[in-house]
Amino acid sequence: MEKTWNNKAWFLVLPVLVLVAFSAVIPLMTVVNYSVQDTFGNNEFFWAGTDWFTQTLTSPRFWDALWRNLVFSAVILAIEVPLGILIALNMPKHGIGVPLCLVLMALPLLIPWNVVGTIWQVFGRVDIGLLGYVLNSLGVHYNYTQDPTAAWATVIVMDVWHWTSLVVLLCYAGLVSIPDAYYQAARIDGASRFSVFRYIQLPKMKRVLLIAVLLRFMDSFMIYTEPFVVTGGGPGSSTTFLSIDLVKMAVGQFDLGPAAAMSIIYFLIILLLSWVFYTVMTQSDAEQG
Repeated sequence: MEKTWNNKAWFLVLPVLVLVAFSAVIPLMTVVNYSVQDTFGNNEFFWAGTDWFTQTLTSPRFWDALWRNLVFSAVILAIEVPLGILIALNMPKHGIGVPLCLVLMALPLLIPWNVVGTIWQVFGRVDIGLLGYVLNSLGVHYNYTQDPTAAWATVIVMDVWHWTSLVVLLCYAGLVSIPDAYYQAARIDGASRFSVFRYIQLPKMKRVLLIAVLLRFMDSFMIYTEPFVVTGGGPGSSTTFLSIDLVKMAVGQFDLGPAAAMSIIYFLIILLLSWVFYTVMTQSDAEQG
C-alpha cells in the first residue's frame, strides 16, 4: 500500500521560518553584502571583493583580540565546569533545602548583563567599592582600571559568579535523573564516593555537560556587555575581546566593511569551535557507551 504524505504540517512551521528569516537570515545577508563592498556615504557602494577579509586576517589587532577570547573562554570553562559539578554534587536531593538551593542558584542568572557589569564596576572600585577597599586594606594592590592583571581577574570572577549557576542547574538536573538503584548497587559493592562519581554520576551527566560546555563556551566567547561596562576593554586593550573590538570598529569608527568581514569571521570561528566541542564530546560518549 502506497503511503500518502500530509504536508499540511509545514504550515505550522511557517511562522517560525518567517520569524527566523527576519531575525537571522536577512541581517546575515546584509552583513555579507557590506563585507564585500565599501561606502563613502550617501548610500553609494563600491565593490571591494575579499579586501576586507584579507585586511582582517592580516591585522595583528584581530589576532590579539582572538587570542584574548580563546584564553578567556579556556579559563572560564576550566573554572566553571568543575566548580559547577562540585556544587551540584553537594546540593541536597530531598527536603526543603532543594527549592532553597535552586532559587539561590537561579538568582545570578536573573540579573541582566549590564546590571552585572555595573554591580562589579562599583564593587571593585578602590574608592567606594567594598572589594577594592578590602583588598587594598589587606595590602593587595588592586585597581582594575590601571592593572591588566586586576582587570582580567575582575572580569573572570564576575563571569564565574554570574554563570556558574547555569552549570550547577544543568548538572543537578542530570544527577537527580539517576535512579536510586544505581546507588543501592554501589553501596552493596562497597564502592567509594569517587567510584560512584566516576562510574555512575559522571557518565549520566555527560549529556547535560555537553550542553553546559557548549553554552558556556559560546557565551564566554561572545562576551561583550559585562567587560565593556566594567573595563571598557582596558586598561589599554588588555580586555578588548573580539566583540568589543567589533563594536568599536562598527559603531565608533563606522568602518562598516571591515566590521562586517570581522563579524562573519567571528561567526565562523564560533561555529567551528562549537562543532569541534560537540564532535569530540559525542564521540567520547559513543566510545564509552
